[in-house]
Amino acid sequence: MNLGAFRETLGAAREAFSARRGWRAALVAGLTVFASGCGGGFSGPEQAIQDLTRVDYGKPYIGMSKQQVLQCAGQPRSQIPASGGAETLIYHYKGAGPVPGGTPKDATCTASLTFQGGNLIRVNYSHKEGRSPYAWQAEKDPEKQAQMKREGTPTCTFSLPRCPK
Repeated sequence: MNLGAFRETLGAAREAFSARRGWRAALVAGLTVFASGCGGGFSGPEQAIQDLTRVDYGKPYIGMSKQQVLQCAGQPRSQIPASGGAETLIYHYKGAGPVPGGTPKDATCTASLTFQGGNLIRVNYSHKEGRSPYAWQAEKDPEKQAQMKREGTPTCTFSLPRCPK
């Protein structure tokens, strides 16, 4: 795909987005065309669609107080103070999310919960083997490369199973 064709596709997507008619379909179509035309930089249009439709599992908990989170998630593995009164609690967990008394020795996921003014403002979570979705491209062994590509990137979900949403 040449740059002119990409600009036309992006322009059409932008116009559809501005008009609020079919903006999501236009945006997905534009990104899909762009991704399919690029060689090696993207893992494919399927990945672009996945990224655009990914669910934010931490969103229902935004705004909860630090005390509420501590009651239903338990004590964090560590606490990191930041400027302006912000603080980040780090949890290591396995399964749906951190729960009181959870042991980090068999944890596969890490969550960072950032609080500002005593309320949760951001949730970040990742798998302990958080490798790039493009790591397979650096692998020299073709068999391992194919296996890494098939397996994909290890992921985690996040919830506070003992907290009301």
